Amino acid sequence: MEFHANEGKKVEIEVSGEVYLRHAIKTRFVKQGESYIDLFKEYVSPIYQEGDIISASEKIIALCQNRVVRKEDMKIGFWAKFLSKFVHKTTAGFGVRNPYKMQFAIDQVGLPKILFAGIISAITKIFGKRGVFYKIVGQEIAGIDGFYDKEFKEYGDIGIMLPENPTKVCNEIHEKLGISCMIVDANDLGQEVLGYSDDIKLTEDELKGLIKDNPTGQGREQTPLVLIRKKSENKD
Repeated sequence: MEFHANEGKKVEIEVSGEVYLRHAIKTRFVKQGESYIDLFKEYVSPIYQEGDIISASEKIIALCQNRVVRKEDMKIGFWAKFLSKFVHKTTAGFGVRNPYKMQFAIDQVGLPKILFAGIISAITKIFGKRGVFYKIVGQEIAGIDGFYDKEFKEYGDIGIMLPENPTKVCNEIHEKLGISCMIVDANDLGQEVLGYSDDIKLTEDELKGLIKDNPTGQGREQTPLVLIRKKSENKD
């Protein structure tokens, strides 16, 4: 099998003294309500070897679970419009600079917590420390995607939440298909492992190390699944 890396990424990566190969799997555009079992069966099963790990984007799992919020069901209030103006845009996207994402954050954790997080974040940035806002408000807010149609117009009118019970999903995939996998929330600025199947023996830090350069990419690559194989175990 020929391993493929997205532009600007590398096939090989070293973690804990071992070299791993990563293959970015190109898929069709995944829509709401699809079966993640069928997706894995179609795109992963034909190339999977025992010992491999699949890294799956949280976005496609959430879409399969219909974990979305729609613009039409939201009302953008004064505070969402006001606070979003002060959020710094990063290379990973707009985050809560998008008024809809800010409103989602307010709806999820409440305005007082958002204001507190904003104040603490502003203070810590003076000392060069970033990311404090999302540490305070939580992963659910940091992980909200969508409400943005530059890359995919289908995402313009929906926000995509984090998947529900990611570890349970990974164990279901392993039970039904024999595929070891993890679900990650990753971009070019950072990576989080949301869940992984119980059979995986690597530590969470080692799993994060396997995707520390965000091999799925940040744009229109449509490679939400990445096959990871220890180089010494490559049989092809």
